[in-house]
This record gives sequence, structure tokens and C-alpha cells, in this order.
Amino acid sequence: MGKHTIQSDWLESFQAVASTLNISAAGKQLGLDKSQISKRIALLEHKLSATLFARSTRRVALTPAGVAYLGHAKRVLAELDAGEELLRSLRTDLSGRIRLTAPVSWGQRVLAPCLPEFLRQHPGIEIELILLDQKMDLAQDNIDLALRWTAKPSAGLSSMPIAAIYWHLAASYSYLAANGTPKSPRDLTKHQCFCYWRESLDDRWEFEERSNQERHSVQAQGRFHANNPEAVLAAASQGLGIALLPDYLCNEPFEQETLIRLLPAFQPLTRFGSHMYAQAPVERALLPRNRALLTYLQSALSRPDHMA
Repeated sequence: MGKHTIQSDWLESFQAVASTLNISAAGKQLGLDKSQISKRIALLEHKLSATLFARSTRRVALTPAGVAYLGHAKRVLAELDAGEELLRSLRTDLSGRIRLTAPVSWGQRVLAPCLPEFLRQHPGIEIELILLDQKMDLAQDNIDLALRWTAKPSAGLSSMPIAAIYWHLAASYSYLAANGTPKSPRDLTKHQCFCYWRESLDDRWEFEERSNQERHSVQAQGRFHANNPEAVLAAASQGLGIALLPDYLCNEPFEQETLIRLLPAFQPLTRFGSHMYAQAPVERALLPRNRALLTYLQSALSRPDHMA
């Protein structure tokens, strides 16, 4: 590296001193003497034109600038480590077990059919797929990757959108013939409505008008509640009412005209969001086998047959 470039060993020394608040202890951690650590810190401070540590004869403390820069330094070093591991993985076959969890219906219909090809590409990898609608504790349950419907990815986890989810209103011909076709969201209050129901908040349906982004909110009412989207699809197909369904369940019925898409000028907004996210503890997200699976799924699930 050139003399004007921040070097990774400067960042390593900075992180070691920041964690120990002792230059001698940082030196022992890195296998260097105290003068080498001090020189690296001085070079980094000179490059940044900032004082990272307040020093006295007895102690070392981070300055506000040091506190602000520490997070950046950790991210850079983590990325460098991940890059080295990735390059090592390219020289050897990926191996190990990936514990993967996903919602039941989406996992059965969308995720599971994609996984055999990944396993064929990587014969050294094992996948343990756990289909469960309830959230698992990733640390306690030793989960590598969790695929989740969410509008707000969990803080503290590495999160990556893995597949788009489009929501649609749908009803059968028989239901519409008997009850009429809604022309606007407010008309839904006159109909039997149901969705993937988890809590009472799911009875409040939100829409965004595509032409002007105006929001509409209605209180949906119906005699059927289900905590499984497959059950919602079955009820809609049998003429029970108007259902709010994810695209992977209703695209085929729309094509076969067993269900009719309603109110296409209005985009449903659900608390499940518009994407399936892959979430993982940061250290697990960096493992080459997990990164390989994430890359594969992003590609596989962006194909036209997985789009709305």
C-alpha cells in the first residue's frame, strides 16, 4: 500500500488498544512491542488528522473521535477477514451444515424447490430446513439463516432482502356473483374479508393508491380467521369471501382464473412487508457457506417464475 493509504495493521492496532485501553496489553494481543503499536496509532492519527486516544501516564481513553471511528474500523477489518475467508473457500470445496428456518407455506412452495440445485452444486454442504411460522431464537436454536416476512428487519442482525413479496386481493367468481365486486377499498366493509391472521391488528387493511400514493385504511370484517395462508387460499377458492394473499399463492389461481384479482389500482400494505429477508447473526452471515447460499437464493428467487 502507498504511504498515504490507511493500512489494515494500523486499524488492527487501533482496535486492540481500544479494546484493552492499554498499549502494552494491545502489543501482547498482537505479538508486537509497545513502540510498534504506538507508531501505528501515530500514523493513523496523522492520516486522519484526528486524535483517537487521550493519553496520560496511567491510562489510555478513547476520544470522541476515537469512539466515532471505532465502529468503522471494526467493519473494515470484518470485511477484510470475510474476503480472505471467501478467497480461501474458492480454493477448496465448501462444507458444513446450514441450519435454515422459514415460514411454513413459503418454505414449502418457494424455498424448498430451490434447495436441491444448491446441494448439487455444493456436495460438501448439508442443509437442515426448519419450517415454522413462529420466530426462532437464532442464537439459542443455533440457526445460521432465518428467512422472514417483515417490514422491519430485526436490529442487531445482518439482514438482506432475498425475494420480493407482492400482496393481492382475491375472490372467486361465485363469491363476486353473489355479493358484487368492490370498486374501492371502502367497499370492502360490505364484504366478508380474511387474511393471514396472527393478531387483531391484521383486521385493519391498509392500501396505497398507485396513481397518487394516497393511503386508505379500512376495518376488514369476516367470519373466518386463519394463521396459515394456505387455509386462507382454500377459503377464498371455495367462495367464502375476499382474501388478502401473497403472490406465490395466488399467481397460479389468477392465471387459471379460479380467483379474480380485485382493486389492482391499490397496493395492499401489510405488516409483513414487501420482501422476504434473510437474517443472521453477523458472524454467521460472513461464513462462506452461508454467503454462498444467500447469493444463490437471491439469484434463484429473482427469476421471472418467482416474480409477480
